[in-house]
Amino acid sequence: MKRLHPILRFMRHALSTPWHVRRHFSPQALRRIEAAIANSERLHAGEMRFVVEAGLHPMDIIWKKTPKRRALELFGQLNIWDTEHNNGVLIYLLLADRDVEIVADRGIHRLVGDDGWESICHHMEQQFRQGAFEEGVVSGIAEIGALLSQHFPTQNEQRNELSNRPVVL
Repeated sequence: MKRLHPILRFMRHALSTPWHVRRHFSPQALRRIEAAIANSERLHAGEMRFVVEAGLHPMDIIWKKTPKRRALELFGQLNIWDTEHNNGVLIYLLLADRDVEIVADRGIHRLVGDDGWESICHHMEQQFRQGAFEEGVVSGIAEIGALLSQHFPTQNEQRNELSNRPVVL
């Protein structure tokens, strides 16, 4: 993430509204993202969640909360860490900072590592810069799904431990 002057970052977040999320993610797009997660999870024993947030609370900006820190908070709040095989993955998009973060539980993270997640984030951000937000998320889901399929192939009685529905904040 490119560092902005604190006042510019504050203004960008203050002016980010739910309209900005709807502008890039229509209800139909969110349903397609949900379907992409569900389809991916049929091919592996992992769990994925997608969260998109327009901007942070002004106090979070004053206290210099980073997108990574916010993603870690949401990872815990949404219980993504609590999957049977420790293979939950959060894709977090903070529109005001134009940043995507991937947080993965220890079971999959130890196999993929920071470089693997950063590579996926980079590919997604390239598509976002071209205005292809839905496509960027769906391609990220596909890349993460391929890694989960490789390391956590589907099992006999597979259950969906986490909701596939995108979270809009």
